[in-house]
Amino acid sequence: MNSVGLYPLVQNETIKIWKKKRFLVILLILAALIPMFTYAQMKVAQNSKKQFGTQDWRLETQQQINDYTNRLASNRVPEEWKKVMRVQVKVLQYYLDKNVDPKAPNGVTFTKTFMANAISLFIPLMVMVLASDLVSSEHSTGTIKLLLTRPVQRWKVLASKYIALLLYISLTVLATMALAYLISGLVFGYGGWTLPTFTGYQIVGSEIDMSNVHPVPGWLYVLMELGLVWFAALIVGFMSLMVSVLVRSTAAGMGIMLAVVISGSILTNMVSSWETAKYLFMVNLTLTDYLAGRLPPIEGMDLGFSMTVLAVWGIASLVVSFAVFTRKDVLN
Repeated sequence: MNSVGLYPLVQNETIKIWKKKRFLVILLILAALIPMFTYAQMKVAQNSKKQFGTQDWRLETQQQINDYTNRLASNRVPEEWKKVMRVQVKVLQYYLDKNVDPKAPNGVTFTKTFMANAISLFIPLMVMVLASDLVSSEHSTGTIKLLLTRPVQRWKVLASKYIALLLYISLTVLATMALAYLISGLVFGYGGWTLPTFTGYQIVGSEIDMSNVHPVPGWLYVLMELGLVWFAALIVGFMSLMVSVLVRSTAAGMGIMLAVVISGSILTNMVSSWETAKYLFMVNLTLTDYLAGRLPPIEGMDLGFSMTVLAVWGIASLVVSFAVFTRKDVLN
């Protein structure tokens, strides 16, 4: 009889992940890198002050608009880049017209920027550290034999790993946001929670529709961003765990996912003319770009489309994982 319930299995998997100290390593990486990014952001602000002789954000924003406009007039700039620039000019002009500094130096603004930049590569790499060996390491250490001799169904064993992974992915995303805010706040201050941020941009072709743009307070924008980052990280985690089921070598599994995620970052900047690439999960990871009004990598993509594609990939990875794990001869 299958007398072992799911809860003790989840508890066991959670303890195993904790004892591997992978989550501690992630916290140490964050604690080491975020101060570097904070310092870099501080130097950018100082250089802007030297360049313009003032910290007037309106002057700096207008200069950005002028730079984009001048580059749009050049025949040497590829048309794909011009599409991005046209959108950015309209977004910056909108902030200028509304008299809102989009880069006001504070902990919340830094956190928003950091999370938006981390969603496509940095956080997926952290998730891969957690997920890539959850099953493959059981084969290499031989513990899979001991685990499956217990009175428990195989699907429960794998389900417990997914639930434990979901918990640690959530902690990783929360820890990233919390450390980004706490560390950057030491330099820029802890304000910005009520500072308005505009969202609701709709990209139509290479143009941007401003009709639904509306301001939201900083805290709400951070929550929206946090949800999108968590969803993208969850899909990467599910994909990594699927690879861990399919490939018994931890190094090979991590190498596969690393290659896939990095190739996605490269493809995002190169696939504007390859329309079917929009169905690849790694091209759809930058969900936060839709909040900020950035041009998607391929025409026709929007937030709903990208979330649907990611959801399909996530569900497919679950189906494959359970189908293989419950039928595969894991004892040899």
